[in-house]
Amino acid sequence: MSYMDYVRQFKLPHSWCPGCGIGAIMQAIVRAFDALGWKPEDIAFITGIGCSGRMSTYINANTMHTTHGRPLAFATGVKLARPDKHVVVVSGDGDALAIGGNHFIHAARRNIDIKLIIINNSVYGMTGGQVSPTTPQLFRTQTTPYGNIEPNFDVVKLAIGAGATFVARESVTRPRNLEKLIEKSFQHKGFSVVEAISNCHINLGRRNKLKDQITMLRWINDRIIPKNVAAKKSPEELGDKIVLGLFHEDNERKEYNELYEEIILKARGEK
Repeated sequence: MSYMDYVRQFKLPHSWCPGCGIGAIMQAIVRAFDALGWKPEDIAFITGIGCSGRMSTYINANTMHTTHGRPLAFATGVKLARPDKHVVVVSGDGDALAIGGNHFIHAARRNIDIKLIIINNSVYGMTGGQVSPTTPQLFRTQTTPYGNIEPNFDVVKLAIGAGATFVARESVTRPRNLEKLIEKSFQHKGFSVVEAISNCHINLGRRNKLKDQITMLRWINDRIIPKNVAAKKSPEELGDKIVLGLFHEDNERKEYNELYEEIILKARGEK
């Protein structure tokens, strides 16, 4: 197989705006599938609503395009019914952290074996550019025309605090690093979260003097910093930099399905 075998090529060309980072993230995902040798029939690929939600159209696997904010709820049901499947969820920052925020923290708390990739472009892109839980402060959006006054979520800290056993962050401006980090998350047994920093130059960039994809990608690249470099800097030196890397990995905690199976055996008097 090649990585393109994980793509429904008859559905191409895709619907994303030229220069959107979602395409690079999808390529990283299918390359990770290929590197691990997963069979398409063994993958359950689930998305919610938003620009990122369109990815289930193009992935050649068992796919579900679910309701807004609910992909983790559907994925939980799939994993409980078919624990043998590799369950992968792709969700946008609004989908995962606003209407889907409750599902996010409880999937992390349970440590169910789901691989979540949050595409963070800091805005509700598909519906016209409304403010999201990760929109930077002072940024203008359709619903904050004078600038966003709310502090934005730190996805990494939120995921670790909720109990996820694998938490990482990468950027579309470093596609090979993103691919390797996603591949590593797929190998983890438990709830894994990879935040992929991406761009929406159409509905966020143009309102904030980042008029095209190149300008916005350069803006992202100027803000990111690898974890090992960040460790040598003071909080003042870091400022608003976005730190990238693997932040948390716990391979000792039992996964939810394992604990669930133990309860079933106990109830039957077999353990």
